[in-house]
Amino acid sequence: MSDAVKFEDMPYERPDLEAVKAEYARLAKALADAETFEAAETAFLEKDQLDRHTQTAYELVYIRHTIDTRDAFYDAESTFWDEAMPELEQAEDAFKAALLSTSFRARLAEKYGELLFAQAEQQRRTIKPEIVEDMKRENALTQEYVKLIASAQIPFEGGTYTLSQLTPFKRSADDAERLAAWKAEGAWYKERQADLDRIYDELTHVRDAMGRKLGYENYLPLGYDRMGRLSYGRKDVERFREAVRAYVVPLADKIYRAQAERLGVAYPLSFADEALSFRSGNPAPRGGADDVLEAGRTFYHALSPETGAFFDMMLDRGLMDVLSTEGKAGGGYMTQIPDYDVPFIFANFNGTQGDVEVVTHEAGHAFSYYMNTDKTPIGLSMPSTEACEVHSMSMEFMAWPWVEEFFGDDARKYRYAHLAGAITFLPYGTMVDHFQHEVYEHPEMTPAERHATWKRLLGVYMPWMRLDGEIPFYADGEGWQRQHHIYENPLYYIDYCLAQTVSLEFWAMSQDDFKAAWEHYMAYTRQGGTRAFTDLLAHAGMTSPFDEGCLRSICERATAWLESYDL
Repeated sequence: MSDAVKFEDMPYERPDLEAVKAEYARLAKALADAETFEAAETAFLEKDQLDRHTQTAYELVYIRHTIDTRDAFYDAESTFWDEAMPELEQAEDAFKAALLSTSFRARLAEKYGELLFAQAEQQRRTIKPEIVEDMKRENALTQEYVKLIASAQIPFEGGTYTLSQLTPFKRSADDAERLAAWKAEGAWYKERQADLDRIYDELTHVRDAMGRKLGYENYLPLGYDRMGRLSYGRKDVERFREAVRAYVVPLADKIYRAQAERLGVAYPLSFADEALSFRSGNPAPRGGADDVLEAGRTFYHALSPETGAFFDMMLDRGLMDVLSTEGKAGGGYMTQIPDYDVPFIFANFNGTQGDVEVVTHEAGHAFSYYMNTDKTPIGLSMPSTEACEVHSMSMEFMAWPWVEEFFGDDARKYRYAHLAGAITFLPYGTMVDHFQHEVYEHPEMTPAERHATWKRLLGVYMPWMRLDGEIPFYADGEGWQRQHHIYENPLYYIDYCLAQTVSLEFWAMSQDDFKAAWEHYMAYTRQGGTRAFTDLLAHAGMTSPFDEGCLRSICERATAWLESYDL
């Protein structure tokens, strides 16, 4: 494909589903019947091309649908893909079976790596004909949630706002305005709680049923396999949670006690007061969206030749949609469009420091794909999700020498808020994971029992939060329902915590020797998805988050920096 094609000019055509399924079957037979390595490799490479074309069509729909969930054409196409993807996964299973049993497995592994065989074995455990209809139902329910969140039109101070557009008011330095914004948002969620409860209740039961039909005790082991976890398991995650409670929660509590003192407010904090880092206001980017993107261009050109060329390409080819608009899905993401060898960034700018973190975080994801489009098969261009999050969260810290470009006079506040935020995120993110483990261990929970579980865990992981019911929804211990990963990507959230831990290693390294930190970052990134998570870290000279003492040493280093920083 031409490397000059802009996103808006990329054509979409719905593939013939039955023809794609037939092609999977043909390639599976060709691989199984191959009498020479050349014949086996030809089938393997043709399958990769088919995957690239199919994923490109799917991604074009996904991106355009999330940009405007009201668009009737892409809404219909999104429904088509929600139905088609489970069928295609089932059809693809025969090829994976042939791949695992081919007599040329050793030669394919020598050329393309052993990991893809471990992945094929794992993926085969997650799909059987008996769960295809359940998978379709799961997709339909997550889409219902996405549309519900995207539909938000919240009246506030004479205007009407989406959830993203309301965010600046939720971080306002004006106490009354900030509290009113939190109450307005909480009321919007509260009014829709019956739907939020119903959707998640059905998702929990559908996922539990899938796990049991596949021979698992519940959804959790299926969820780990679906997340592609090959180098660690539940026991490792439980140990990580223990370390978060032992080392990170006490440091985060110190950070919030200092914040309460700075703001002159009571401790424990209300949700509205937790959102304000400084009495003079949170750090805000200079200028509007164009200024943030231009500062991003300056940063990436200064960082390295590779990142400069990458960011120019993203801007020149329209591969970022960042403005917050009516009907747009919430949140932000990076995805890839394989036929064109390009990533795409989706975001909702709202004038807060999060806008800058899109240009660093999501672009960190995008840069890693940009560096690995030559990997074959396509699945090796990106690693599993916790490994992907290392690219993005660490890139945020790589931007520190250039934060004046983004924040001007607020740069000093930003550095403190960013490091403090990385620390205080870990208890929240770990709690999200702990909550989901309890939910899927006890799928019979009622919605009220799930809310009670979240409220109990808030006391363990976030003791600085005041649960007095002052703010609807949030202060009632129901705020987990705004975390879209819990609905859409079960068990994903611990990936952010593991990656944040590694990013803090990169931060500490960059404080001592920025050049060495960048070299380690590139050594990590250039591997693409050719190794499992902890192996990627080892080959880049980094410490695993599961290693004894990893979080303790990070917290010691962060404590020293935060306490010595002149605010």
